[in-house]
Amino acid sequence: MSDSQFPPFRRNANVSRRALLQGSLGALAASFLLPRAAQAGVVAAGKKPAKAVILLWMNGGPSHIDTWDPKSGPDGTAHKRIKTKNKNLEIVEPLSEIADVADRITVVRSLTHKEGNHQRAQYLMHTGYSPNPTVTHPSFGGWVGTELGDPKGGLPAFVSIGGPSFSAGFLGVEHGPFVLPRGGDLPRNSGYAAGVDGERFDARKKLLDGLDSEFLAKTGDRKVAGRHEVTEKALRLMRSPDLAAFNIAAESETTRAAFGDTDFGRGCLGAVRLVEHGVKFVEVVLDGWDTHLDVNGRTAKLGRTLAPAYAALIKELASRKLLDDTLVLWMGDFGRTPKRNGNDGRDHHPKAASVVLAGGGIKPGLVYGATDERGDNVVKDPVTLPNLLATCATLLGIDPDEKRITPIGRPISVTDSGKPIAALIAP
Repeated sequence: MSDSQFPPFRRNANVSRRALLQGSLGALAASFLLPRAAQAGVVAAGKKPAKAVILLWMNGGPSHIDTWDPKSGPDGTAHKRIKTKNKNLEIVEPLSEIADVADRITVVRSLTHKEGNHQRAQYLMHTGYSPNPTVTHPSFGGWVGTELGDPKGGLPAFVSIGGPSFSAGFLGVEHGPFVLPRGGDLPRNSGYAAGVDGERFDARKKLLDGLDSEFLAKTGDRKVAGRHEVTEKALRLMRSPDLAAFNIAAESETTRAAFGDTDFGRGCLGAVRLVEHGVKFVEVVLDGWDTHLDVNGRTAKLGRTLAPAYAALIKELASRKLLDDTLVLWMGDFGRTPKRNGNDGRDHHPKAASVVLAGGGIKPGLVYGATDERGDNVVKDPVTLPNLLATCATLLGIDPDEKRITPIGRPISVTDSGKPIAALIAP
């Protein structure tokens, strides 16, 4: 596995038990994770909190210099810079479709952290904590699903499209992501296997429950309850009337075309449908941003995939009256070095990166923070991951300081002492 890929994803389903259900319920359960009852926390500016998050994860670490923070000079971007509907924001030409929605978004040009390794940076960006061998921190998606999700709902509270995302850590496997390799279609194995009808399926489920109960009685393993809940969630999904929310074929050809004929575009349209049906956190992955080689060509190609999908996502959420209730977050591992390497690429650069936010109570039309003329260092309003996630949590009505106790008795909060950034929150 290259260091630009996601870290290994833990599989929690027991293969022999999964075989009892011939791949349908068990295969769904192996991908699952989440919700519990909503618990309101801090609500930004007295307004109603947002209800959902769509995270657009740029896997590999996008170059800020060649996207949202273009620079001139010998180390600057080779892409043409273009103006947008936000008078304070210029972006690169491969992102041109986004110019039309730039008045609805806010670009943070001053994210900074210290994790220059992909696995460590991805963990930090998803959890707000640097990796620690003594505890597996919940991803922000795990926190959101746990706090806001319906524990008995038909759809999972946390869905990851195009990549495994990160687990809910000590919150439990039942609060982790339901993983879809590709967006736009129904989940695999969501129907009965060949030769299995409802009666036979229920008989196998009864046998599985008996094995689980026997195993729990013998071992007292607390993970049994989590696996049981994952299985129950998978069963509810299989029989849910909202299952069709995953299938974008119900959308018009015009709507589908606006997002682009790409897996990422289909994933973004799928994300709209899922939050419309009550899913609380959807992550959509666009891989390929580890541009050590040919940064100009690769960011141009990635930008042409990203731009139509992103612009259509914002427009579609707005047209369905969902944008005010949905926080859209764009980010990746880290930024890239101003100086190109010998392969005309840019290397890892955690000192400076860009993040883009929209909807969900974010103040639109801002360009927050700044880097120096080369894009090397943050020189204005630095933003840390804990503070960024504390801002997101606050917009969702979740107290950033809320603590849960780990299995070893250690209290861990939603963010690592993060404080919300008032300037990013709409009045």
